[in-house]
Amino acid sequence: MKNPFSRRQFLAGLLASTALPALANPPSVSLRPVLRPKSIAVKAAPSIDSVLQEAGLSGRVSFAVANAATGEILEQHGGATGQPPASVTKALTALYALEYLGPSHSFQTQLIAVGNVSGGVLDGDLVLRGGGDPTLDTNGLADLARMLRDAGIREVKGRFTVWGGALPHVEQIDDKQPAPAGYNPSISGLSLNFNRVHFEWKKGANGYAVSMDARSNKYRPEVSVAKMKIANRNLPVYTYQQVNGTDRWTVARSALGQGGARWLPVRQPEKYAGEVFRGLARAFGIVLKEPKVTQSAPRGSVLASIKSPPLINILQGMLKYSTNITAEMVGMAASQARGVAISDLRSSAQGMNAWAAETLNMQSARLVDHSGLGEASRMRVDELVKVLSLSNRQAALKPIMKEIALRDRTGKVDKAHPLKVRAKTGTLHFVSALAGYVDAPGGAEMTFAILTADLDARKRLIGPDRERPKGARTWNRRSKTLQQSLLERWGSIYGS
Repeated sequence: MKNPFSRRQFLAGLLASTALPALANPPSVSLRPVLRPKSIAVKAAPSIDSVLQEAGLSGRVSFAVANAATGEILEQHGGATGQPPASVTKALTALYALEYLGPSHSFQTQLIAVGNVSGGVLDGDLVLRGGGDPTLDTNGLADLARMLRDAGIREVKGRFTVWGGALPHVEQIDDKQPAPAGYNPSISGLSLNFNRVHFEWKKGANGYAVSMDARSNKYRPEVSVAKMKIANRNLPVYTYQQVNGTDRWTVARSALGQGGARWLPVRQPEKYAGEVFRGLARAFGIVLKEPKVTQSAPRGSVLASIKSPPLINILQGMLKYSTNITAEMVGMAASQARGVAISDLRSSAQGMNAWAAETLNMQSARLVDHSGLGEASRMRVDELVKVLSLSNRQAALKPIMKEIALRDRTGKVDKAHPLKVRAKTGTLHFVSALAGYVDAPGGAEMTFAILTADLDARKRLIGPDRERPKGARTWNRRSKTLQQSLLERWGSIYGS
């Protein structure tokens, strides 16, 4: 039977993109599927050679597909080659966190009284204590401030301090990313709004009005820990430096237009959270001194506490929105629960690598973080699909993975497409990945992993070209097209 799906679909790709057009680089020998269980029928389908040639993708392509019930690899290409997994790393991080923290685990953020409380007066210090919650937002801090008021606290005679030592402080996830990348913030045990600050500008008769705030859907507290200055230049669009404990940004006037907004990364998360909480407390009638960061874990009585959602819900959001800071924070928390002495992301990732080798037989996993943002990470597709096929891992991971919409030949989402895919995407410039589960209309269930990368093109990413490199979008689009072509090939061959 002929493949019922067109392989020339989706010049729009599975998702939004990154990356450069290049010459086709197909393998010299076409791989043939290995022997399969009798329950899986084999049908006519385009050869791997033709699929790869049609994609016209430069760099290296690795993929593997397996029977989800048995883990037997049905077809692979470059399966034993380590490739950058990008955000597909988060699927492994999710399993790691579930293993050591458990699906019902929650993170607590607390207000600690270091001193005696009498008649609504705290004769001592108030401490905002972070507990590693990656979902803490301005609404949560407002809830804490309200609880403090409801507990009868009217005055704090001592200091107001902030503690984020539940996790090591990390200046940024990956030092090769552009300075203004909101997906590359600092990490701390006290992180607010994914450690991002909202920058907004609007042109008026007398120039631009700018603001930096920690907004939520209910509140919009302005902050002074991050400041913005407009500069008369064309490039670079943004510059950053830390001056006297303040994040100092400049932006090129020529890039602003009439108005707009974007989220910028926060580099001093404890001070950021402390400033926002102080302002919210004032709104509830409680005056606090200027926040000071403390390195000592607070000991005292708990005045107020809020909990994060259960870990399983946090992980589902992480996999859906691919939030890097969430992956790093839950990954480090899992490493601590495993008993790993961590000082940074790499040491925590090494703990996850060791667990993957010991527990999942992923002997070749070489990850440098928990989010996949670091380009030095490597993973093999043949190992990954076997992990995805393990029944206990599949039961934990598949339900919380994002549904991936396939497209019709015009590039529009095809809600009636017969293949149903739950997977994790991964995107860096000239790196595109997809791994997860595909259910075919004939009842076959498969696990798959597709990792593509043009590492030579990535080596050329320097200076201003790193944020929007030429050719990146076209390369990524071709990779997404290849991903769908492979999925449809497998649906045709093994779909019943």
